[in-house]
Amino acid sequence: MTETALRILPPGTDRRADWDRLYQGYAAFYRVAQTPEMRDRVWSWLQDPAHEVKGFLALDADGKAVGLTHYRPFARPLSASTGGFLDDLFVDPSARGQRVADALIGAVADVGRARGWSVIRWITAEDNYRGRAVYDRVAQLTPWKTYDIKL
Repeated sequence: MTETALRILPPGTDRRADWDRLYQGYAAFYRVAQTPEMRDRVWSWLQDPAHEVKGFLALDADGKAVGLTHYRPFARPLSASTGGFLDDLFVDPSARGQRVADALIGAVADVGRARGWSVIRWITAEDNYRGRAVYDRVAQLTPWKTYDIKL
């Protein structure tokens, strides 16, 4: 499969089962307990045109969903601009190494260009070596550290 054999499209209602399978795989990869109710909530965001969270599915030449991404705008007060945050990116293990992640990231970057965003940003786990190899190829690593306050 080549990147050009992929179709990148928003996750329509007819693709719920595909999205569920991939999003469950993403949660399992990061060892995050995720309930059907949690997936229902995120799915409802993706289906709501007014919600800030959007997404894409990658379909291979046979129409099989092999990857997903979620993204949203975020304000960048210091630069007085808007950026795009890539929240989730997952590629089915059977399709890894076939530039699916590149195509999904590229689709989000295209949205950002069309909307006048100044940057596409994301975080990943330190030990996500395979993913980071892709990210190092398509983006620039920043020197910033991420902190959380649990609420």
